[in-house]
Amino acid sequence: MRQHLRFFLFVTLLGIALRLLAIFCFPGVTTDSFIYGDIAKNWLRHGIYGLTGSDAISATYIRLPGYPAFLAAVFAVSGVDHYRSVLFTQVFVDIGTCFLIADIARRLISEQAARVALLLAALCPFLAQYVAAALTESLEIFFTSLALDLALIAFDRPLLRLWFTCGLAIGAAVLLRPDGGLLLIAIAGYVLVIGLTNQVSGDHRLKQGLLAACILTVVALAPLIPWTRRNLHVFHRFQPLAPRYANEENEFVPMGFNRWVKTWIADYSSVEEIYWAVPGSRVDAAKLPSRAFDSEAERERTFAVLTEYNKLLHISPRLDAQFESLAQERITHAPLRYYLWLPALRIADMWLRPRTATLPCDTRWWEFNDDPQWSVLAISLAVVNLAYVLAALYGSWRVDHLQYAGLLLTFVVLRSLFLGTLENPEPRYTLECYPVVIVLASAVFVGAISSPSVALAEAETILP
Repeated sequence: MRQHLRFFLFVTLLGIALRLLAIFCFPGVTTDSFIYGDIAKNWLRHGIYGLTGSDAISATYIRLPGYPAFLAAVFAVSGVDHYRSVLFTQVFVDIGTCFLIADIARRLISEQAARVALLLAALCPFLAQYVAAALTESLEIFFTSLALDLALIAFDRPLLRLWFTCGLAIGAAVLLRPDGGLLLIAIAGYVLVIGLTNQVSGDHRLKQGLLAACILTVVALAPLIPWTRRNLHVFHRFQPLAPRYANEENEFVPMGFNRWVKTWIADYSSVEEIYWAVPGSRVDAAKLPSRAFDSEAERERTFAVLTEYNKLLHISPRLDAQFESLAQERITHAPLRYYLWLPALRIADMWLRPRTATLPCDTRWWEFNDDPQWSVLAISLAVVNLAYVLAALYGSWRVDHLQYAGLLLTFVVLRSLFLGTLENPEPRYTLECYPVVIVLASAVFVGAISSPSVALAEAETILP
């Protein structure tokens, strides 16, 4: 650690500089940011977890309390609506993430890999982008990295307090985003697999594995108990997480429309142009891809339904039934497309698309209709993203013989499969996997990979 202190200091300053550059050049305070901020302000000022309406503050459950609590804490110190203070705070959270990623690489691969991973994390433009956005991503990635790191420590030193702490990290991730629960499934499931494997091989640790999985599950889900009780008391309904479509109580959700979208959507550009436009904005049917129709008759029916929507700019139950009818016909006609090929395309799009959602780049970057500087930026980010992903794929081949590497791969595969089921393939949803991507990519740039026991013996931990 002392030998490489100057390297760590230089890389840390480099990472901070990149994140500050993102904040000053591309600050991202979006509609979602203001929703989180409004909840935080009302919670801080009035003690009400709710949104400001035309007449009063209305209690809500459309967002989990993790990020509003973070915003409320920052607002209490810096002043309400000081979102730049939020972004500056996220810089230090994300730098902590970089060191956690480095520690995972050291434990899994080697000390040399840890230094490479720290550099790759500090210079990662995608982590920096979301530091500059008042959204959950930076905190979610931090707690994901923390939980994975603590799990690796607990595998080598099976102490119950380590599993307890790991459960707290998972619980924090769940309080930020509902899909944080995938982290619990991946880690607890892997613990049970390790226990069963050891049991078969004669190492009687199945009971310890079951106990560890139970501790993880109980501790991770315990923070949801007050939230669930609050929703039962206020809304008289069992709501342990936020609603899938962020809808208020008794708010109509056009499930037919959502299902129809899933019969053809495969890319983020369609999310912006079609999915997010509904309700409230007109839909340009000409922007639908050719895979949205299986025949000329279906194309005419689809255009007719969208024309009716454009007159109303909202979806009524009757109109939603028409979308449902279209969806059912398309699913019946091509079930493999709906259940297999389109989810695979959505997963690929989320992993490979340039991550420009928080930047001024044109969503249809490949058409080169944008200003040259933004086209160059989009292409550059596409190349950088592809380089990270390809390096991780090659690195996974190099470390697949290492103990516990399967935990990281299990999490990535599980999360990717889940994301394939969504009708809004947003590239930011794969960022929670980027700590694993960076750790695996670091293996490409090191020499012979030592076993975890050798790596652990090389030096003291990077983190105190």
